[in-house]
Formats: sequence, structure tokens, C-alpha cells
Amino acid sequence: MLIQNESPYIAHVFVCTNDRGGERKSCADSNSQLIKDKLKEAVEAKGWKGKVRVSSSGCMGVCAQGANVMIYPQKLWFSEVSPDDVDEIVSAIEQIMEKR
Repeated sequence: MLIQNESPYIAHVFVCTNDRGGERKSCADSNSQLIKDKLKEAVEAKGWKGKVRVSSSGCMGVCAQGANVMIYPQKLWFSEVSPDDVDEIVSAIEQIMEKR
């Protein structure tokens, strides 16, 4: 039986890790797995575990602008993300957490 619940997370961060194996550009070509790993480490270090969730996602439909990261329910979308941009995304999450 279907059960509908409210998300337990203040912010849910989706990192596209779609890999097309070189057939066409994909977010995996931009080190998206490393981006996800670094975001997970930051969430742990900040003590946000259980409040902020970092998950892999499949294709978001804009691979040409990858890597892509979305934060919901805040509807924030980051494109052309590199591992060097993780601190900026963490800052955005920090602002979200401060509003709570």
C-alpha cells in the first residue's frame, strides 16, 4: 500500500552521475562522482547528516551543461560544476541551514 510522507531532509542534494560511456557528453565526464563524494564529506563534517542528504541522480536532461547539481525543495540548480566548486555549493547549503 502506498504511503505518502514528507521528506525528513531540510535539503536534498542531487548530483547527476549519469555516464554515457563517451558516446555523448555526460555529467560523469566532469568528475560528478568526485563532486558527490566531496559534498557527502562536507555534509558529514558540518554535522548535517540526517538533515541534508546527498544522492546520485540519473540524467537531468542538460548534460551539455554538466556536471549538474540540484538542491530541493529550494529549487537551486548549479551547472558546469567542477570539484573546485564544491565549497560554493556548501555555502549555499549553509545559507539554507541558517534559515532553519
